[in-house]
Parts: sequence; C-alpha cells; structure tokens
Amino acid sequence: CMYISGVPGTGKTATVHEVIRRLKSDYSDMVPCFKFIEINGMKLTNPNQAYSAILKLLTGQKATPDHAASLLEKKFCNPEPKKDHVVILVDELDLLWTRKQNVMYNLFDWPARQHSRLVILAVANTMDLPERVMMNRVSSRLGLTRITFQPYNFKQLQEIVLSRITGIEAFEEHALQLVARKVAAVSGDARRCLDICRRAVEIAEMSNEKKNPLKGIVGMKHVEIALKEMFSSPKILALQSLSTMEVLFMKAVISEFRRTGLEEALFFEVFEQFRSHCQIEGFFTPNASEAFAICSSLNACKFLLVEPGYKDIYQRIRLNVNKDDVMFAFKCSENK
Repeated sequence: CMYISGVPGTGKTATVHEVIRRLKSDYSDMVPCFKFIEINGMKLTNPNQAYSAILKLLTGQKATPDHAASLLEKKFCNPEPKKDHVVILVDELDLLWTRKQNVMYNLFDWPARQHSRLVILAVANTMDLPERVMMNRVSSRLGLTRITFQPYNFKQLQEIVLSRITGIEAFEEHALQLVARKVAAVSGDARRCLDICRRAVEIAEMSNEKKNPLKGIVGMKHVEIALKEMFSSPKILALQSLSTMEVLFMKAVISEFRRTGLEEALFFEVFEQFRSHCQIEGFFTPNASEAFAICSSLNACKFLLVEPGYKDIYQRIRLNVNKDDVMFAFKCSENK
C-alpha cells in the first residue's frame, strides 16, 4: 500500500496516471503485466459501494456490496494459477470512512495476503489522515510508504502554464507572473491557475486587441479581468456579506474538517469549534439553539449541506463551497 496526500490541485492523481502510463509503455519488459483500475470516493453514494465498483471494473460483474466484498475476498486471498497483478487507485480516500472502518481495513488488508498480487494507491487531501481517524488495525496495514505533495509556489505554477503553451507566445511575462503569484498566495492549486489563464485567453480573444502578437495576446488587463471574475464571483461576494457569527461558524466547520481530516462533521463537533472561535475573537458564545439557527441559515444559502432533521446534535454537516474560496473571501474581508 502507498498513501499519497496533499492539498487539492497539486497533481496527486495526475502523477499516478503518468507513472502508470510510463510503466505500461516504457517499462513493460521490466515489470509484470498488471491491470490498473480507479475508484473515487466522491462518486460513490456509500462507502460500501467501493466493493461493487472494484468488482465491476475488474470482472464486469455486477453485485451487491456484501456479495462483491465476499467475491473480492476470494479473488485476492485464494491462490489461482496465472493470477494477474492488480493496481487500484483509491481517490478521495477520506470519503470511504465509516465508524467501523471495514472498507478501509479490507482495502489495506488484501494486499498483505500471500496470494493477492494487489497494490493499493490511496489518495487524500490530509497528510496525517491515518493518525487522525484510522484505527490502529487499519493504519498498521496501510504501512509507512507515503508521499506528500506540497502546494505549488509561483515559480512552479508559472512553469506548469509555460509547459502547456510551449512554442506559443500567448502571455506577456508580467501577466503570467501575476496569475501565478495570486494563486500561489491563496492555495497553490494548479487547476485554478490554468482556469484563470484559460479565462484570460478567452477575454483577450473577445476583445480583439492584437496590436503586437510578438508580445503575446494576453496582457495585464486581460489577466486582471479574469482574476476579478474568479475572486469576485457572486459566491465570493455572498461569503463576504455573511454576518460575523456566520463567518465564525463557517470557520468552525473548516477547523473541524482539518482536525479530523474528514470532509464531514457532526453538529456537536462543529459547535465545540464554534465556541472556541467565539472565545478567541472575544464574542459572546451563542447557545446550541442559536447555533442551530446560524447553521440553518447557512444551509438555506447553500454554503453548507446539513442532514435533514430537527435540531439534532448528530446532524452531519458538509461544505457546499470550496474551502479555498471560503478562506479567500474571509481574508479579503479582514483586509478591507
């Protein structure tokens, strides 16, 4: 097993895909023939659906999660003549978490079986997820083979964009630097950097201002418009218009996610974080009923997704907006 972690947009999944491609194309005579499949926790309605998804990708067979789990147990644990090697990429691993952690346990236990010929590549955003949420019996099977992807700095982001436009002078140098520095300061997310550059190109093409093609069609003003659109979207403006208590509650949700390494939390866990934030900021701490009202308001605005129920402290809460957008919006509000 290998655990790969890092913030979103740092190339974790893309790197795995490139390594697999190189192994199959350039090193096929040096490594055994293997089958590569991929599942994503974000695309599963329930963690146990991982069994059904893996079985279908491996054999084409459809089965219920329980039946699929038993079939996979036999496949990976029983000796078979000419058994193929299998590499499984498990993306968004944290979304496969359950209270008993049976799904994670089986995924990490199967590769340790004598006849499995299975490799698990687990990808998640949180570096210390195994220590935070996994039981000892699960984390011990994951092992210590880990890779951490750091956020890109502005030079790396600039190189990534330049690699996409090799041989084409599409950007003025200072315009590209502005995009790279802005994104590096917020999140270091390469996907966001590329999205802004793509939007800047569209703006430049629409403006039909190509006075000097040798200097590139995308200039500072095009990039500034793209940045303003990206970082001053209606969603960002709506976040900046939240009340002080709503801002503190959103920060509490993010703090709890960081503490646990999961993308979901129970209300009473968030409430404890909320109380801490209020005390740190020097505000009066609302009671549970008032906090429920704040949570309901954020749910109505679609900033949070709250499990249906009437003031239940075990209601599950998820963010419905990007964490980077939330922190950027609040950071801009504080600087005003």
